[in-house]
Amino acid sequence: MPLHKDDPKSVGGYKLVDRLGSGGMGVVYWGRSRSGRDVAVKVVHAQYAEDKVFRARFRHEIESVRKVSGAFTAPVVDADPEAIRPWMATQYVPGSSLAERIRDHGALKGAELRRLALGLVEALEDIHRAGVVHRDLKPANVLMAEDGPRVIDFGISRAAENHQTLTETGQMIGTPPFMSPEQFTDARTVGPASDVFSLAALLVFSATGRGPFDADSPYLTAFRVVHEAPGLDGVPQPLRAVLERCLVKEPADRPRLDVLAKEFAEALPEPDPMDPDTTTLRLADLKAVEETYGGADPATVTGLPKPRGRTRRGRRPLLVTVGTLGAVSLGLLGYIRFGPGFSDTPQETSSVAASGATRWSAVPKDWQAWQSTMFETARSGEVHPLAKAGEDTSDATCQTYENAVYCAGNTILPVRLDGRTGATVWRSALATSAEGADSSGHSFTLLGVRDDAMILQHDVFAADGSTSSSIVALDTETGDQLWARDRGAPSADQLLAGDLVMTPDTSGRLVTARSPRTGTDLWTTQLPAADYCTFETADSRLYAYCFPDDGSKDAVLLELNKTDGTVRRRLSTPNGSGLLGTVDGRLAVAVAVNGGSGPARLEENTFDEIRLLDPDTGATTTSRLTQTYKSSIRLAAGTVWITGANGQVTAVSPLTGKQLWQTRTSAEDSGRPTYDPTTHTLYLASISGRVAALDSRKGTLLWETGARADQLASGETTKSKVSLDGGAVVVNTPNGAVFSLDPAHPEG
Repeated sequence: MPLHKDDPKSVGGYKLVDRLGSGGMGVVYWGRSRSGRDVAVKVVHAQYAEDKVFRARFRHEIESVRKVSGAFTAPVVDADPEAIRPWMATQYVPGSSLAERIRDHGALKGAELRRLALGLVEALEDIHRAGVVHRDLKPANVLMAEDGPRVIDFGISRAAENHQTLTETGQMIGTPPFMSPEQFTDARTVGPASDVFSLAALLVFSATGRGPFDADSPYLTAFRVVHEAPGLDGVPQPLRAVLERCLVKEPADRPRLDVLAKEFAEALPEPDPMDPDTTTLRLADLKAVEETYGGADPATVTGLPKPRGRTRRGRRPLLVTVGTLGAVSLGLLGYIRFGPGFSDTPQETSSVAASGATRWSAVPKDWQAWQSTMFETARSGEVHPLAKAGEDTSDATCQTYENAVYCAGNTILPVRLDGRTGATVWRSALATSAEGADSSGHSFTLLGVRDDAMILQHDVFAADGSTSSSIVALDTETGDQLWARDRGAPSADQLLAGDLVMTPDTSGRLVTARSPRTGTDLWTTQLPAADYCTFETADSRLYAYCFPDDGSKDAVLLELNKTDGTVRRRLSTPNGSGLLGTVDGRLAVAVAVNGGSGPARLEENTFDEIRLLDPDTGATTTSRLTQTYKSSIRLAAGTVWITGANGQVTAVSPLTGKQLWQTRTSAEDSGRPTYDPTTHTLYLASISGRVAALDSRKGTLLWETGARADQLASGETTKSKVSLDGGAVVVNTPNGAVFSLDPAHPEG
């Protein structure tokens, strides 16, 4: 995130480059020393800096965590507890958090889950050896680095031998879904066994996508942690038996970390490198499904735990810190001791949540089913649309972002719709009739929404036949233009990669990476001559996927350093291929039949094989598909899903190429399916607005809807797109229709 205008430029001699995040106790910055060393700098909030008790605690914590240094922790490299605003700097670890990894790619399994479990055990051993108890082990505090997990945020740790004095104020620290019972009932008794409990809760979340005590409020979560058995549906044996012992209520009955290391190694065996584990993993998945549903059809089963609700930045657990404790502590402790009904404050729940748990997530608060178009009158900005419904408005697409829907297309001015009601909030004035341009003279391509900025490509077609193109960022709140840069030759595509906007120059060879919000020039890299490149991200790595224009040689995958754009690795892959994502740490590439020149389009090419590339060594394995598929193709949760023009959906193993299941739907000519890892549901929509939902593990057709679009789009079109907004489903069709439905009541 870019620095705020009131953020310091440097702290303790470290130049501040960006914000990494903000928590209850302070702000974390990405800093850089004079020698170029990257660090994470945590600066305490001003209100806590004035608190003598907090400052003493912070000073003691720094002394304690300086003792912690291991392969799976981020050690302290510098600190000043006596500064006006105390700060400390830790090793900078590039990579997304475990919470982001699971939110974006689904639950872990196999070698990835083994690596996480054993790495966290080793990290806790280092922490406890230094006499420190972490107290807030949760997915957001685990970074998924290239060489293994890293435990971070010791800013709220305690020295085990001196914790009693420092907790006399009654301050409770932790995140309810991952806290131990003793953290709720008596913080003074918290010791290393508390971290073992949190570790087990975190691993349940990692293996299933939901915590063992998930509930609709922190009060109910706390009550379940203290009084109820954990929910372990979906955790396969023998790992389940190990985690059950870690989640017992009595700290003395939980296993020690040295015992856990051996048991995790046995429960999560290392895969045999001579025998690809696709079949093993798939059988394990099916076994987990059987254990979860008891052999019943998933569509008929109720009573499964619901995931947590959506916050402003995604699905994250509610953080209870010193700053928020005063508002909830009395009701929370009373609720824990006496059960539901103790607190006088009513809890807000949606209609779905109130009706009892189902396989579906609760829709957002104040949401209602709605249907609209991209042509409705806007409240602000350009009130009336550039084009009208029924005109040539092909290629319209939308994306959800923080309770709103952002859309654009050919002759469709960028608009923001209220995700709760469907009302048009604003329409951009990037092109108006005052410019004297014909309505067919503008096209808008939605690249994505990042950091409160809507990123677009704006093409203007002049009367003489020439075209000018620019990359534009709009403020998501107002629709006002934040910045714009001319786009050069069309030698690059997929210009929004992760949190970077890639802008080619006039030659097409030099590409500059920019900040989505500010347009700041971060670095520039040079692309291969006579190549057409797309920019992709996979497992937090940035790639330029470059194809020779004449198809004379293989394509090349260039891994770029995200901080300076330098090439870290070069990998070779067939021309006429497309990057799907990663499987067990390897890059998965779909190869089009007979290759071809340029990148394969994952929504229309015919594919006959999947190649897996080791991103570090370039070693390649090939899985031939049992048949060719002219379809839209997507990879998620270790499975390739293929949707055909006739509405047929096929699940394929990317490791063996074998078909896992096949189901026919009425959503014909649909685009790439959308996967919801929380509910294990696949969604697809036809260009007429028919929507189908399938159980991703068995292929069971859960429901279908009728057509929703008034008329079909004309000419060359994109496909309809399904997006997720909390528990609600948002669909847009190429002709500009947009609607939102509750998957628990799709015809409501």
